[in-house]
Order: sequence, then C-alpha cells, then structure tokens
Amino acid sequence: MNAKRLRELPLHLMILPGAIIVFIYHYIPLGGLVMAFQKYMPARGIMSSTWVGWRNFEYMFSLPSTLEVFWNTIFIAVMKIVAGLVVPIFTAILLNEVSRAAFKRTVQTMIYLPHFLSWTILAGILIDILSPGQGIVNQMLGWVGIQPIFFLGDNDWFPYTIVISNEWKEFGFSTIVYLAALSSVDPALYESAVIDGAGRWRQTWHITLPGIRPVIVLLMTLSLGQVLNAGFEQIFNLYSPYVYESGDIIDTMVYRMGLLDAQYSLSTAVGLLKSVVSLILISVSYGLASRFANYRIF
Repeated sequence: MNAKRLRELPLHLMILPGAIIVFIYHYIPLGGLVMAFQKYMPARGIMSSTWVGWRNFEYMFSLPSTLEVFWNTIFIAVMKIVAGLVVPIFTAILLNEVSRAAFKRTVQTMIYLPHFLSWTILAGILIDILSPGQGIVNQMLGWVGIQPIFFLGDNDWFPYTIVISNEWKEFGFSTIVYLAALSSVDPALYESAVIDGAGRWRQTWHITLPGIRPVIVLLMTLSLGQVLNAGFEQIFNLYSPYVYESGDIIDTMVYRMGLLDAQYSLSTAVGLLKSVVSLILISVSYGLASRFANYRIF
C-alpha cells in the first residue's frame, strides 16, 4: 500500500458505516422489486410466487384513480418547487437589506425553527389552528365576515394548504442558501449603481438577482428530480378520505395498497414506475445543472 492510500485509509474507514447502512437499507431491498412482475403470495415467498409479467402495470393503469393520483402528485410537487424558489429568494433579499444584525439574526432563527420539527408534531398544530370550528384561522376569518373553511377536508383548499404549510416549514432553511449566495455579490457594484442613480429595486433587478442567478439555476434544475415527490409524511399526517380526490399521491397510494390492502405486487409496480420516472428526471436535472450552472457530481 503506497503512502497516498495509507493517508486516505482513515477517510475510507469513516465512510464505511454509512456505506454499510446504505447497502443494507437501499440495495438489498431492491431484490423485492421482482414482486412487481409476480402475483406475490406471502405464504409462498418471492421464489415460489407466480410470474405474471406486465399484468400488474396494466391493471394499475386500468384503475380509475391512477391518473388522478399521478396528477395530484405532479400538481402538488410543482407548486412546492415554485414556492420553494420564489419565497426563499424574496425573503433572502429582504433580510439582506436589513442593517440591524440583531434583528436580522432573530428573524432568521424564527423562520428556521420549523424546519427542525417533524410533520407528526406540525400536523397536530395545523389540525388545531385550521379547525373549522375552534381553529384560530377560521375565528379570524369570522371577524371579517367570512364563513369557516374546512382547509383539510375540502378538495378545493387541501392542495394549497399542503403547499403553504410545507413552505412555512421549509423556506427558512432555503433562505440561508440564498443569503450565503448574496454575501458573495461584490459591494462595489451597489456603490456604482448608487452613483448612477439606481434605486433599491433597480439594484435588486440588475445586481442582486444576476449575482445569485447561478445558485437559482442550480437549485431549480436539481429540484426537477423531485417532481414525483409531493411529500408522503406531510400528506399522510394531514389528509383523510374526504380529500383523496385532490390530495392522494403516489406514495400514499402505495402505502394503502401495500400495507392496508395487502396488494403487495400492485403497490410494488406503482413504486417501481415512480422510481424509474424519478431516475430519468434526476438524470435530466443533473444534465441541465451541468450545462447551465456548471455543476457536476463527478
């Protein structure tokens, strides 16, 4: 073993536990994907179950709810991606204009805290504050003459409630990324703009946004790989049969089919299709990131 390999040995030993965990929980279970092409019977096991080829996929697309579930997933995920770009950028620009460091740090801490709470905790909070009967949000709407809204039980409101609550939880974390990018913009550009008579809005449009454009493009392209991930944990804790029409997504559909209805082969087929499409989207997004933001993994 040469000197270079000997120096790198501690680094390889440090990564070994993580690699073992990934192998156990991510690679070994891949063998179970053969259930998507079987009529899986738990009593027989994978090796003895009957092979049915593409029949599970054909049946999946024949279900009346399949296209609805895929549409819900894409619709909610795309709205989350758009909100996840616009809100943090806007917040970061506003915070960047704050001159008082103590106030700026306080605001950053307040908007960052929800990121550390699980959806199990936040779901209980949201169910209470959005309750049509005693929720504080509907009480405030009643003060201005608006009838109570069942945010978590109305198909017209549920997707938007999901997006807004998700952004409330996560935008503080994303804001830090853009604040870091803003710190790299040359202050001399702003000084020159002031001399030329540019106001705050023109400085933002012609200096701030172009200065962080590589980061915006990078995060936007990388987010394309999450189009089929609408957030299982959040929706699972907030939805109900009342909003299956607008809130049921691929992950919750797989959960109900596989664990509640014991349709293991069908749920595996749905999950496999999602994984294949997600792999394609992730590959495309990394290709776009490499081309437009000069971002490469290897």
